[in-house]
Amino acid sequence: MNRYKVRWLSARDMPEVLVIEQASFKGAWTQEDFRDCLGARNCLSMVAEQDKTVVGFMIYERDKTRLHILNLAVHPQRRRQKVGAALVKRLTSKLSTRRTRITLKVRETNLGAQLFFRQQGFRAVDVLPGHYEDTGEDAYLMTWKLPID
Repeated sequence: MNRYKVRWLSARDMPEVLVIEQASFKGAWTQEDFRDCLGARNCLSMVAEQDKTVVGFMIYERDKTRLHILNLAVHPQRRRQKVGAALVKRLTSKLSTRRTRITLKVRETNLGAQLFFRQQGFRAVDVLPGHYEDTGEDAYLMTWKLPID
């Protein structure tokens, strides 16, 4: 069973995070994109590491009632090894009576991400037509809600 340490992202992690980002997305975030996002007060980031090597990361923002995943990626050689699940599990542990849900947007053509998030308990709740400016493709808005007893 693989064990991953999930911790806050630090500046020294950025070279590994950028490699994972470039290997994961055609329209990858640049170093400036990361800097701008992480400079915002409500933007937070975590990495998953194994043997002191970053194998995945997640960037999310928080508002009054929810957490919103902006970017999640796993190194191609570490996919399907529960790295992403470890990151999502850590994020769900941050929910409370105040922040009760997690949302994200995923490209309509990114079936792998759609299936992954469904396996984590997310559900598609809306279609956002033409959401992605680079391709004009639609996005699915997905959500995970804290179970209420």
